[in-house]
Amino acid sequence: MKQMIGSLLIGLLAGIGIGVYLGWEQFPVEYTNSSLAALAPWFQDEYTVMVAEGYEVDGDVNAALLRLQPLQKANVFDYVQDLTERYISQSNVPSITPMVALAEAMGRLTPVMEIYRVTPAPQPDALTTTP
Repeated sequence: MKQMIGSLLIGLLAGIGIGVYLGWEQFPVEYTNSSLAALAPWFQDEYTVMVAEGYEVDGDVNAALLRLQPLQKANVFDYVQDLTERYISQSNVPSITPMVALAEAMGRLTPVMEIYRVTPAPQPDALTTTP
């Protein structure tokens, strides 16, 4: 009986070892030319935040929309609004400001987003300042 259990254990370990070797070394999965739509939702969200940060730099909402097209969302405007509100509810502070700016540029500024809206500081008028 001990011999049978020992043989079974050795066979099981050898099978696992061969399977791991073949799966990781000989025939690993290689993804090439995968679309952004194939990314996990978390990575799609991170990509959207990067697009929003790019929008903050260049201010081109059309370029941002073109960058979001590969995600193949049914309605990009709803997606950006929902993601922004989700980040606000989760207090994901570093991502809120760029997402609110992008949502505002897309015409999707909601009352929840108003507090995070970045407004430019007023510039002093050169004629009204005194020395």
